[in-house]
Amino acid sequence: MLTTFIQAFRTPDVRRKLLFTIAIVVIFRLGQNLPAPGVDVRAAKVCVAGMNKSGQAGVLDTVNVLSGGALLKLSVFALGIFPYITASIILQLLTVVIPRLQALKKDGQSGTAKITQYTRYLTAGLAVLQGASVAAVVSTGALFRGCSSSLLRDHRILTIATMVICMVAGTAVIMWLGELITERGIGNGMSLLMFTQIAAMLPTQFWNIDKSKGGFTFVVVVLLSVAVVAGVVFVEQAQRRIPVQYAKRMVGRRTYGVTGTYIPLKVNQAGVIPIIFASSLIYLPSTTAQLWPGNRFLNRTLAPYLSPGSAWNTGAFFLLIVFFTYFYVAITFNPVEIADNMKRYGGFIPGIRPGRPTAGYLDHVLTRITAPGALYLGLIALIPTIEFTAMGTAQEFAFGGTSLLIVVGVGLDTVKQIESQLQQRNYEGFLR
Repeated sequence: MLTTFIQAFRTPDVRRKLLFTIAIVVIFRLGQNLPAPGVDVRAAKVCVAGMNKSGQAGVLDTVNVLSGGALLKLSVFALGIFPYITASIILQLLTVVIPRLQALKKDGQSGTAKITQYTRYLTAGLAVLQGASVAAVVSTGALFRGCSSSLLRDHRILTIATMVICMVAGTAVIMWLGELITERGIGNGMSLLMFTQIAAMLPTQFWNIDKSKGGFTFVVVVLLSVAVVAGVVFVEQAQRRIPVQYAKRMVGRRTYGVTGTYIPLKVNQAGVIPIIFASSLIYLPSTTAQLWPGNRFLNRTLAPYLSPGSAWNTGAFFLLIVFFTYFYVAITFNPVEIADNMKRYGGFIPGIRPGRPTAGYLDHVLTRITAPGALYLGLIALIPTIEFTAMGTAQEFAFGGTSLLIVVGVGLDTVKQIESQLQQRNYEGFLR
């Protein structure tokens, strides 16, 4: 990987793209540390310090890690990239249900541009809802329970409205920055910004462990983190390759002979989406109870069972991940459509008849691969939390399975993007 980056900086065009991407990332980090209008920065620091000392971070600390620390700082980029991710997932699911979106998806580049436009509109709407929710929680003092300091300089409607508008505008700027990286940088702009949000919190998390638990615990946590990352890299690269052959066909005046390729079916076909779905549902009761302290049913009846770290919470989280893995793979991967496309272009799987038998074979193989993939996602989501809770470092190191999969997945994709661009520019052809 280091060799790849060295070669990238030696290539002028790729070096220009890398420097442009780094500049955008720096601007993104500056926006995450720029407080929104009307926020009392000193009061926010006092409340965050009090929350960390009391060990009551819980869900807020996990969400804060995923936002790169911008949420609890109440910055202009406090909403982060989450509205865009949520909008993208919603439209991806609606594409399977709504025929109009299915037709746009098949229209090629023009249809993709239209879906991207719909994603932007939905992102703006979700940002308004999330920004208004954050402003309401901040104005009522429910963001930091037990903190007497007021996070806002005044509670006028104009101040709260300005705060919401700035957060929504910050989300729009983040979308623009991500698209700039995709078009003029090294690609995967939104994913790289998500990677930046999480990776920016790692030095602080490790420093907190070294300061509070000592050097030995720090070394053990680092070794465990490296071992888990190595396992994730190994499984993320694993795939089942289904061979496909194409018979002779005429294209214009040219005759193409028998060619062979394969369909790569990854073990983790669903990616990190099932964990995001499961986290949203499993954290909903805890978040509601934290923001609604007067409700007895939530705080006394459900809290012992659904509080983070409890056995019921852990089991429910694992089962939800397994369920959403099968659900998401079934929605996004259509064996019938793939079999029809193969049949249309003269492709076939050796030993399998084209058409319905091919679709049945693909569905059978995908079901068998999804089983270990679902178990893998469930274990990866729980192993870091269980390990760091057993070592007593869960409060200092809130680096869970979701963060781990995002960092490793985006890192691997970025290296592949750089390698592909280097291969395009270093290709020498048949004559030297």
